[in-house]
Amino acid sequence: MVVVLILLTVMLLGGLALARMTEVGTLAAGNAAFRESAVQASEVGINTAFASVAVLANENTDQGNWYRAATLADDASGLPTFNFDNAAQVTVGAYTANFLVDRQCGGVMPVVDPMRQCLVKVDIDPEKPETNDPNKKVDPPTTTQYRITARITGPKDTRVWVQSLVNK
Repeated sequence: MVVVLILLTVMLLGGLALARMTEVGTLAAGNAAFRESAVQASEVGINTAFASVAVLANENTDQGNWYRAATLADDASGLPTFNFDNAAQVTVGAYTANFLVDRQCGGVMPVVDPMRQCLVKVDIDPEKPETNDPNKKVDPPTTTQYRITARITGPKDTRVWVQSLVNK
């Protein structure tokens, strides 16, 4: 009788351990699904920010809570030092995408000469032999680069950060 009770206790503990492992696996799979959904929702935030940059009339002035005319300093994780609770937002189902665009300018801040500090030089195209002539001058800079940072929050405290560089 004692041996049977001991065996039943061991089997009960084994069953509880197996049930707990199955529960942890299910929770991990759910968390991965929430994260993947948040990454997919980030596309809407990035695209909304890009569309706003495309129609930006004055690149030299901050625009409300979504655009900064100069490059923002980064924190230790590589994200701009900005309160994303106040950033522009778009809602995608159960997810909220807050986004910020900052123009990538080099040199001394604040920006005093946007034509020199904020334009990106165009590289010579290696696929076109006619552009590889060493006597040919490189085209003047014509592109401005912007960094879009989006923070996506969702169910079960899901939080994902996505960054993208775009040219205009």
